[in-house]
Parts: sequence; structure tokens; C-alpha cells
Amino acid sequence: MKLIDTRNSVGCVIPHDMTEIVKDKRKGVLFKKGHVIKEEDIPRLLDIGKEHIFVLEMPEGMMHEDEGAKILEKITRGQNLSSGDVSEGKIELKAECDGLLKVNVRKLNAINSLGELMIATRLSGFPVHKGDKVAGMRTIPLIISDEKMKKAEEIAGEEKIINIIPFEKMDYGLITTGNEIKSGRINDTFSPVIEEKMREYSSAMISHIYPGDEEEEIIDGINKLVEEKVPLIILTGGMSVDPDDRTPGAIKKSGAEIISYGSAVLPGAMLLVAYKKDSTILGLPGCVMYSKRTVFDIVLPHVMARERITKEFISTLGNGGFCLSCKECHFPNCMFGKGGSDV
Repeated sequence: MKLIDTRNSVGCVIPHDMTEIVKDKRKGVLFKKGHVIKEEDIPRLLDIGKEHIFVLEMPEGMMHEDEGAKILEKITRGQNLSSGDVSEGKIELKAECDGLLKVNVRKLNAINSLGELMIATRLSGFPVHKGDKVAGMRTIPLIISDEKMKKAEEIAGEEKIINIIPFEKMDYGLITTGNEIKSGRINDTFSPVIEEKMREYSSAMISHIYPGDEEEEIIDGINKLVEEKVPLIILTGGMSVDPDDRTPGAIKKSGAEIISYGSAVLPGAMLLVAYKKDSTILGLPGCVMYSKRTVFDIVLPHVMARERITKEFISTLGNGGFCLSCKECHFPNCMFGKGGSDV
């Protein structure tokens, strides 16, 4: 630190908080640590008796924490994100829409491993709502080398590290299998669960088919919805290995591309994901009807963001894929479903 005349301190950095005391009125911080002195600050410093001050000299090749934070903001803030002003050397990002948060975790880790700077995010692969805070970043020391910030920029490259993929209003067709449902022998208690979950994404059911357990009728139902260009087709029931459960076979015989039949998630091991033309097809196991949260809640945000589900993604869900079925559910603020968040 260097002692200088306050009148000659424009552009210098204050190394500690400076307090202003006005009798019977206020006592508080006038200038915070790290503040870069401006011309208009000089009279206020003199008013509090600072004829001389210690300042932090900015060596060549170094930058102030505020400038470092702005660089971190530049390389992280992608689509559908807004940022506030630098506050105490920190910048935060907020969601501008409801959507799926996507973080390039590999690049995030590489930048954080540089030391002397940090970027913290919410978990990638989970839904966020408009106005939610999703990330914060800053440099650790008051000043940081230009070279280190340049390395961070090189790691990031052209692609932003954090993006939000907006959810789409995706209307859906529902195929409820089971002769017991078709005949009216029992009430359909599965469909209301699907409708409630889909309302969270402002999506409406535009077709509802009851084919019973007849494989050909299930195939016809799938093909009908595909030809009608229904973007999301959900089949409920008949997903196990029982002889009367023909849904997986029907989906395959419809000509759909099976991505995965089975997932390392409980509840939800018998999930089936497929695609045919422009339609996403989900075969949902019975647990979705009676369990509060299942594999459906993990996969659905990705579907609503129009992100293609891959076998690789499904295979990563085992780590964190065991739901504890807590008496009071806190999902997604728990560990369930976190395994596939960085794929």
C-alpha cells in the first residue's frame, strides 16, 4: 500500500472500508473495500477528514475484482439470462424465463480449477423459473492477473457456459392401456396424475385413446397420434414383463426408435423412451400413478425443453436415482435425480 494525497487519488483502489460518522444521523460505510476512487469522491473523502489515504497500487498486468467479475459474466451468461451490476466484487445471473438450466460442467470445473476466481451455479439439468437466481461469480483477491482472466476466457471459448433452454407448450396425446380401464371395470386413476404434472408446463391433452391390452390397437393409437403430428405421446400401464403387458412390444412394432427400455431409477425402472418422426414417446410404469416423484419427473423437463433424450443420459441416472419417498417431499430440493445433471 502507498500513502498519497487524497487530491491525487483518482483511479486508485481503496484497500479497506471507510466509515462516515455524522452525529445523531448515521454511521456507516461510505466507501467499501475495493472501491475505485472517482473525481466526485474527493470532496466526500475530505469531508470525513481523509487528507491522505492508503491506496492499493494496481501493478501492471493486474486488474480490479470488478473488472474480473465482468469478464466472468461475459463468458458465462448465455441465452435467457440477465445479470445485475457488480456488488462487492460479485455478479449474479437470473433466469429470464421458465426453462431447463444447462451448464457446461467440464468448462465450469476447468475455470474454477484456475484458482483465485470462482463461478457457482445451480445444478445443471433441472428446471428453473423466471426470476430465479441461477449463478454467482467473482474473483477471490481484490486484484487478479490479466493472464489468469485470459486463461478463463480461453477455456470458455465462444460458447457460453450457462444457458437456459425455454420450456415449450407441448400438447400431448395420452394412450391409457388396460382392458380393465377400457371396459370400465375400474376407474382410470392414472390419467389425472399425468394431466396434473403436464399442467405444470402449461401443456394440454389433445387426444386420449383407450386401446385396452390389444397390441394392434396400441400400435394403431401410436401411429394415429404420430400422423397427427402430436409432439408428445405418453402411454400408461402395461410396462412390466407380465404376459398381459404388451405396451413395450407395441411401441417397438409401431416402428419407433427405442432409445431405452429401463432406467436405473427407483421408482421408475420400467421407463421406455422412443422417437418416431417428430414425436417423443414415453412409456410410463405404474409407479408414476402412485409415487409422488419418479423417473418421469426427472426426464420430463428435458422433454419440455425439446432436448433429445439419449441412452447415455438415461444410463447416468443411477447415481442419485433412489428416491427415499420422504413423508414430506422436497423435490427438486433433494438428491433424487441428480445423477444425469452434468450430461
